[in-house]
Amino acid sequence: MLDQDTSHRAQERENADPEERIRPVPLMAAAITLAMVLFGVGYIFLSDPFGNSSLGDRRTVADLSGPAPAAAGAAVDGKALFAAQCAACHQATGQGLPGVFPPLAGSEWVTGEPRVLANILLHGVTGPITVAGKSYEGAMPAFRQLGDAELAAVASYIRSAWGNQAAAVAPDLIAQERKASDRSAPFEGGAALQALAR
Repeated sequence: MLDQDTSHRAQERENADPEERIRPVPLMAAAITLAMVLFGVGYIFLSDPFGNSSLGDRRTVADLSGPAPAAAGAAVDGKALFAAQCAACHQATGQGLPGVFPPLAGSEWVTGEPRVLANILLHGVTGPITVAGKSYEGAMPAFRQLGDAELAAVASYIRSAWGNQAAAVAPDLIAQERKASDRSAPFEGGAALQALAR
């Protein structure tokens, strides 16, 4: 009898063997998930694809690409073009960087023959050049990608800024010099520019 009692108590202490049962997702969790998915799909299809214009940046690619080229007959802002294209080297003051980039203020190349200035802008300069009595060795890129009116506006601006007092440059002069030369390389320093001036 003692043996039976001991085995009965041992059986009571053991856990029941696990059995496999299907435990479905609770209906409430399934209903909430389905409602969220349906709301998201409906929101995507029924909302404006670009959102509310008052919420965030609405600039277009055209707005971000910079100033548009001037329309025919419209005035071109030479000062703005100078600031965008030239001021990094020649500085906003036109003084350049001593020993590196020549000044435009008081430069004989700027205030001299407008045809030479037009060619400098169209073709660039590389090599030794003397500006206002000081020698510079470097390179200036060509700006032939700019239109005739834009180059004329920049040339006219630098010829009248920072105390320079030279006449404006007409777009026709830039167009004439562009057509007159098939040069694909920059001028080789001041000597080549002086030969052009003759």
